[in-house]
Amino acid sequence: MSAPLKAVALIPARAGSKRIPDKNVTALAGHPLIAYTICAARQSGVFDAVIVSTDSERYAAIARHYGAEVPVLRPAEISCDTSPDINWVRFTLQELARNDRAFEVFSLLRPTSPCRKPETIRRAFARFTGESGADSLRAVEKCEQHPGKMWIVRGQRMHPLMPMGPKEVPFHSTQYAALPEVYVQNASLEIAWTRVPLELGSIAGEVLIPFLTEGDEGFDVNHPADWRLLEMALARGEATLPYIDRLAFIG
Repeated sequence: MSAPLKAVALIPARAGSKRIPDKNVTALAGHPLIAYTICAARQSGVFDAVIVSTDSERYAAIARHYGAEVPVLRPAEISCDTSPDINWVRFTLQELARNDRAFEVFSLLRPTSPCRKPETIRRAFARFTGESGADSLRAVEKCEQHPGKMWIVRGQRMHPLMPMGPKEVPFHSTQYAALPEVYVQNASLEIAWTRVPLELGSIAGEVLIPFLTEGDEGFDVNHPADWRLLEMALARGEATLPYIDRLAFIG
């Protein structure tokens, strides 16, 4: 029997959120937003380590309270709002390897998807490890606004984003039900072999497995309106959060 894969959860928590200031540590149902992702990762039983990547000592203290590790703070040069994920992912994996903590698989779990459950992670991990030949897996859901009905505006003219379909009835003039199914990524999770960022310089690689999220698993919080919608969904029982196994952080 082969040895189990060594897997690490990587949770980004940059302190410079602008649309919702301090979004990653803003309280939701009594706990900082990031707590739900940390606890889901820990309780999934999939990971050998749960690592938070942050540039903030305060965020690091919160992360440690909920059971994550913060072995090093993220450097300022890869912590701005335009820094690509590949920079901090590669930096974190390299720092872990320098300390004799090499992993074969990593999962990127963003705090903005607090409804992702331990079961979600286990299901995705089983899907990823159950197939061969793929570089990564990414969470997706069926899109509500079909790109076949989207346009690019250039000056006083516009052009279809997807100039496809028969000439008589192009996509932009086709009923939604007759359009091909299109999926959009959400922030619930990504899983990949660590060789992909370390050797290929990419998070996703070239061969991707789709992971279809269910129900509230892919709910993403980025704007104040998203936050209000989530709070209403929680109050109505239309969404649920992972179990938090410790008292709320105070400090």
